[in-house]
Amino acid sequence: MFAGPASDGAAQDASAPKAREHRGPLFDSARLRLAPAGSAGSTFATVAGVNELAEATIEGTHPPGAERHAILVVDDEPAILESLEMTLADDYRVFTAATGEEGLAVLERETIALVISDQELPTMKGVEFLESAIAVAPRAIRILLTGYADINSLVRAVNEGRIYRYIAKPWEPHEVRLNVKRALESYELASENAQLASALAQANDRLRAENLYLRREVERRYAFDKIIGGSPAMERVFEVMEKVADTDATVLITGETGTGKDLVARAIHYSGPRKDRRFVAQNCAALPDTLLESELFGHTRGAFTGAHQDKKGLFEVAHRGTVFLDEVGETHPGMQVRLLRVLQDGEIRPLGSSDTRKVDVRIIAATNRDLRQDAEEKRFREDLYYRLRVVEIRLPPLRERREDIPLLAHHFLDAAARKMGRRLKGFSNAAMDRLVAHGWSGNVRELENEIERTVALADDAEAVGEEMLSEHVRGAVPDADPRVEKLPPGITLAGAVDALKRRMIREAIDETGSKTRAAERLGIPRQSLQKMMKRLEMEP
Repeated sequence: MFAGPASDGAAQDASAPKAREHRGPLFDSARLRLAPAGSAGSTFATVAGVNELAEATIEGTHPPGAERHAILVVDDEPAILESLEMTLADDYRVFTAATGEEGLAVLERETIALVISDQELPTMKGVEFLESAIAVAPRAIRILLTGYADINSLVRAVNEGRIYRYIAKPWEPHEVRLNVKRALESYELASENAQLASALAQANDRLRAENLYLRREVERRYAFDKIIGGSPAMERVFEVMEKVADTDATVLITGETGTGKDLVARAIHYSGPRKDRRFVAQNCAALPDTLLESELFGHTRGAFTGAHQDKKGLFEVAHRGTVFLDEVGETHPGMQVRLLRVLQDGEIRPLGSSDTRKVDVRIIAATNRDLRQDAEEKRFREDLYYRLRVVEIRLPPLRERREDIPLLAHHFLDAAARKMGRRLKGFSNAAMDRLVAHGWSGNVRELENEIERTVALADDAEAVGEEMLSEHVRGAVPDADPRVEKLPPGITLAGAVDALKRRMIREAIDETGSKTRAAERLGIPRQSLQKMMKRLEMEP
C-alpha cells in the first residue's frame, strides 16, 4: 500500500474521515486515483481494504521458482513512476525511465517483456518512443498511458506503435494489474510461438537437407555407372540411354522379366532435366482396369462405390516429373485409348468428372511382350505402340551377355555378405564356371536370388564353392545342348561335358523313375551310373 502527496489545502491529520469514507466496505476493490494531466489536483491515493488488496495480490502472484518478467515504465512524473512500481514490483522486475532516450537505453541492455509509456514525454511523444522501441525490442508488448482523448494519437499508436492497448488516466490498480497480466500472457504466447516457429524452421531446414541428401543418394544409386555391364550388348544400351536422358522423348523399354527395366527407367529419369521432380511407377498388370484407371487418372467423389473423396491420379501427382508404366502390354483397349490421349494431348480426365486437366509428364513404358507382334495381331493398339516407341531400348537377357555374369555375381555377393555379416570374398573357379554356364531364364533377378541364397547358407565359408550352389545351377547348362551351335563364352570342354552328363542323367531318372531303368536307357551299368553321379556331385 502507498499514499501519494495530498492535494492543495488539505491537511493530513486525525480529522480525515474522508480516507475511511473512500475505503468503502471491507471487501471493496483497492483503488489508486491519479488526477488527469493538467488538472488542478495532484496525484493522490486512497488506501484499499486489506482483504481485497491481499486478494488482488494473490491473483497476480508470480509462480514460485519461475523467472519474473521485466517491465519498463516510462513517464516524466515521479509520482506515477513510483505508483506503478509499487503496484507491480511484487510480481515483476520493474525498470523506470523519465524520458524516451532513457527508456531506449534500458531496452538495449535488458530483456524487457512489457513497455508501459506515457503519451506525454519531455523530448518525444509516447507513440514515437514506442515506434523506436520496436526496432530495439520487437517482441516486447507495448501499453500506452494517456490522459487525453486524442483520437488521432491513439490511432497512430495502434497502427504505427503497434500498442497492445492503451490505459486512460485515472486508472484502478487492479485494472493495471489485470492489463499487465494479460499483456504478459500475450508475450509468453508470442514467445512460445516464436520458439515453435524457430524449431519448425530448423526442422524444415534439416528435412530439406535430408531430402536433398536422399535425392542425391537416389541419383547416385540410379546413375548409369550403377548399372553393371561391360558387354557389347550393354554398351549399346548405355549409349542410347545417355542420348535420350537429356530429352523428354517417350521411351519404350523391352526385355524379358528380370533384365532390369525398372532400373533403366529410373536411371533415365535421374539423369535428365526432370530429376528434381517425382518419379512414379505403376505396374499395369497389378490392378484391374477400373482400379488402374482410378490410380492413373484419379477420380471424383462418388465416381464409384467407395469413392468418398476426390483423389489425384498418378499423372497429376507426377506433374513435371516422370511416370513409369511397367507391363504396359497388359492393358486393355479402353485403357490404351486413355493413355493415347495423354501422349497426344497431355490431358487427363478423372473418373466421374467431365473436365479435362492438363499434365506435363514424361512417360517411360516397359514390357516383356512383343508389342509389334501384338499390334499386328490387333491385341495392342498400333497407334499407341508407335506413340510409346519413340525411342526403344531393348535389354538383352543375361544369357546373351554372359561376360557380365562375373561382375554381377561379385556385386551381389559383396552386397549380400555385407547385409548378412558373412565373410565371403569371392568364388571358386568351378563355382564361377557353373554361374557363367547356367541359362538364367529369370535373368539378373534370378542370379541375384541365387547369390543371396548361397550367402544365407554359407556359414563360415570364405569363398563360394561349386557345392554351395543350387543343384539346378550346378547341373544345368542349357546352352550346352547339341542343338546350340555356339557354346557360351568362358565354359571349358570338361565343364560342358559334365553339364551335359548331369542333364542327361537327371532327365533319364525323371522319365524312368529309377536309377536302374535310367542306367538301362543311358546304356551303362547301374554301378557306373552311381559312380558318375558321385563324381558329378549329384544328389542320390
